Formats: sequence, C-alpha cells, structure tokens
Amino acid sequence: MSRMIAIPRPMKIAHRGIPQRERENTLASFALALAEGAEGIELDVHVTKDGEVVVHHDPATADGHVITQSNLAELREDASPRNIPTLGEVLSLVAGSVELFVELKGNRTEKATMDSLAGYGGPAALHSFDHAMIGRAASMKCPWRLGLLTEEVVEDPVELLRTYGASDFWPQEALVSAAIVHAVHGFGGRVIAWTVNAPQRMQQLSALGVDGLCTDDVSAVNAALGGSP
Repeated sequence: MSRMIAIPRPMKIAHRGIPQRERENTLASFALALAEGAEGIELDVHVTKDGEVVVHHDPATADGHVITQSNLAELREDASPRNIPTLGEVLSLVAGSVELFVELKGNRTEKATMDSLAGYGGPAALHSFDHAMIGRAASMKCPWRLGLLTEEVVEDPVELLRTYGASDFWPQEALVSAAIVHAVHGFGGRVIAWTVNAPQRMQQLSALGVDGLCTDDVSAVNAALGGSP
C-alpha cells in the first residue's frame, strides 16, 4: 500500500493586516491579524522627506500629503498618529513573533528600509514589483530574503530570481501552477501567492505546495484549511 506524503500547509500571511475589519497598514490591523493566527505580516513602505520609513500603500495620504515631500509630523497632522505607523513601530508590535514581509513601494526605499531593520531580531523579508530595487538590495548584501512580485506570466521564474538575487517568487494567485512551484522549489526558493481570498483557491494552492498565502482575511484561511488562531 502506498504511503501518503504530507504536504506542509502554506504560511498564513496577512495582507496589510486584516483590511476587511480594520484600516489597512495600521497597528490595529496588524494586531488583529496576529490575534487571528497570522504567521506572516505583509505591509508597504515609503520614505518621508525626513527619512522615516512609514507604512502606507499609496505615495500620498488621503488628505493629500505626498509622502516623499512631507515630514512624519506633517503626515500625522490631520490623522491619528497610529493610522500611519513607522516601520519601527510595527517592528515593536510584531517583536519577532511572525515573519515580516516588507514591500518596497516608494522609489529607492531599499537602503532606508534595510537601515530600519538593522538590529531587528525577528524574521523578515523584502519584496517589490520594482525588480531593479530588489537587485540593488542584493548588491548591498541584504541579509534578509528578497522577493519579486509579478502580475504577469513569467516564462522562467528561476532565471528572474537569479538575475535579481532574489529567492521568493510572488505571483498573482491566478498565475500559480504546479510547474512554477516545482521550479522555484528546485532553486531553493519560496512561492508566495497573492492576494488569495477564495476558500476553494486557498485549498488548490495549498495542494500545489505553495509556501505562503497572502490574504485579506487570515480567519478565512483557518476555515478553508483547518486550524485556529
């Protein structure tokens, strides 16, 4: 009788926290994700005029402040300070309890982000759609894992990873296939699918052996794959 081989469950990665229930990219959203059993926290960073690495998705705030042209104090003038946290504040919240996945959004944020992470004892990784920025981080001997985001078909993901010195491949979830998972695993890398919210797709991707599911609601992963906070 053949013996079944257990496939490790993918890491549950909270996409900007739990944006369906708390404002995205805030300490409250990240804290909720941790309470729901997230094994990874994904967030976006930009750098302010005065060199602070802040957690925010868009290049400007809702009240019109362009992050690169504003000091941290200016960004917080018209909003609760906790609505625009610094990366350092998130590091203090997470405190190494789960892996932190930092998406480099703003232009040339790699050096400031690496400086902010210096001395942090928990697991962390950097990723971006700007593959050249990841390549620059690799050339600076970045001590954390590096990843490449894509929403387009990549014929040879391993060659792409090798070109930019990365090891994590982040395809849009519809692009994930058994061939991609096999190739990236053969390279020693990880496949992290985004953004996965449909329970059936969570199950399919888990069966394919992806390493992480980046999702808007970690509790949905618990329900789809079994598990608890």
